[in-house]
Amino acid sequence: MLQKLSDRFDQLLSELTAIELTIKEGRNGHGTLYKSMDKEKALTWKVKVKNLLIATCGEKSQHFQEITKIEDAKEYYEVDRFKKMKAVFIAAMDDYKGGYLTSIKNLIQADVFDSELDQANGLLSNGYKLAAAVIAGVVLETSLRDLCNKESLPIGKLDKMNADLAKAGIYNKLQQKRITALADIRNSAAHGKPEEFTESDVETMIRDIEQFLATHLA
Repeated sequence: MLQKLSDRFDQLLSELTAIELTIKEGRNGHGTLYKSMDKEKALTWKVKVKNLLIATCGEKSQHFQEITKIEDAKEYYEVDRFKKMKAVFIAAMDDYKGGYLTSIKNLIQADVFDSELDQANGLLSNGYKLAAAVIAGVVLETSLRDLCNKESLPIGKLDKMNADLAKAGIYNKLQQKRITALADIRNSAAHGKPEEFTESDVETMIRDIEQFLATHLA
């Protein structure tokens, strides 16, 4: 994941350079100097940048807030707004590649989770549904522990953490029930009871945990 995000910064930097080549200067019928650019490409780039900043910096970061502030400012012309966004983008890229973002720890953790869930998928595809369910369950419990730490909630057994997180409004009751169901599969696997769940259940379990991580860990 870390390398993918780094590559994304590089890709958007290349797109930025291409957009700059569309900037042109001219004069209108009154002789006033103006600048124009490919607004469609600039808009597409801006949306991609905002999405990347959310993934790497977070919506509460100075980088994302500054981009939003520039986007909402009425006094800037389109080209000036683009250039200011470019400056914020370059700053975010430098901070990311330099390892200075506070969300880096979460991204590294996400990388570990990705590897473990890949391992679970590999075991499942080779017929080891018990082991796959146990590994996926460890990822789930660890992610709940991280969420509790983040929200200053007590660390405990999975069911207790799940209930506390739902009570705190981190996620809804439906998500709480789904996590309870996933934990039941993990418990059955840990106690060597393969008859209580199917390979399809484990496949769905891994997918649901991936979605949970994407929503709540990043």
